[in-house]
Amino acid sequence: MNEPGIPFIVLAAIFLLVVITLCLFGVRRFQLRRALGTVDASICVSGNRWQMGVCRYQESDLEWFRLLSLSPLPHRKMVRSSIELVGRRQPTEAERTRVPPDVVIVKLSYKGEEVLLAMKFGAYAGLSSWLEAGPVVGIGTWR
Repeated sequence: MNEPGIPFIVLAAIFLLVVITLCLFGVRRFQLRRALGTVDASICVSGNRWQMGVCRYQESDLEWFRLLSLSPLPHRKMVRSSIELVGRRQPTEAERTRVPPDVVIVKLSYKGEEVLLAMKFGAYAGLSSWLEAGPVVGIGTWR
């Protein structure tokens, strides 16, 4: 093989890997969003950084998946009976550049730890309804 052909083959292979990776991100996103009980929600992680993702309601769990990941497993899983809805607020000026537009910041308490989610108001209404619809402590099968 001649020398000018080798760089072309390497560049074509890199381009093909990038295209395949982008297609896999798209397929994963499509699979997550087509299931019932999923909403777009960013989460505040350590260092006051926000990561975009998708929340999925299960029967007894709230799962959060990173948007830019190929893993089929949730990055964070919270048991429904341990989640307490503390409240909601508008994003601060510093947060407005880090979260999507037209969202509310939802403050949750999970096992004594504060969890902040940024989601649309309709998604917040669904989350609060889902939490309120759970069985009362001491009554039910999963507490």
